[in-house]
Amino acid sequence: MIADLVRKNRSCRRFYQEVPIECKTLEELVGLTRYCASAANLQPLKYILSCEPEKNALIFKHLAWAAYLKEWEGPPEGERPSAYIIVLGDTTISKAFGCDHGIAGQTILLCATEKGLGGCMVGSIKRNKLRQALSIPGHLEILLAIALGKPKETVVIETVGPEGDIKYWRDSQDVHHVPKRSLDEIIVA
Repeated sequence: MIADLVRKNRSCRRFYQEVPIECKTLEELVGLTRYCASAANLQPLKYILSCEPEKNALIFKHLAWAAYLKEWEGPPEGERPSAYIIVLGDTTISKAFGCDHGIAGQTILLCATEKGLGGCMVGSIKRNKLRQALSIPGHLEILLAIALGKPKETVVIETVGPEGDIKYWRDSQDVHHVPKRSLDEIIVA
């Protein structure tokens, strides 16, 4: 059921790096985005797929991980993603991408979760450096990086406390805690 899949889909930032993801799997995930809604049905999104360790390493060094975890520079070697999907907007088709990349990114992550994979949408990207590293043409705007792999972390959802702190955190057992607002707090009327 879709509700169970949504609850199971969590941002995962540590992976079993040695467990590969085949390019065919990445193609399948991206293929499903063709059925997603797109503003004015323009379908301006393009994708770069990476499942090769060398290319993954190029991508990894141009991403920032988990801003609330100040002491953590991202997953160490051995816990890094085994694949990436870079979501691009083709400016020859549209100059604005609205929420198309969010819809596509969530679709990719839900489908990855269904396959037993974990992932994380990363928007904090050193875009100019990544563009150079991957030789991305200028008409393609870098919108998101989606990190994928076999999850190596436990993520626990909890209700935001009375102090209202929404910052995620890790406990001494390295369990990742993510506070979420209650339903009463998000429904206005």
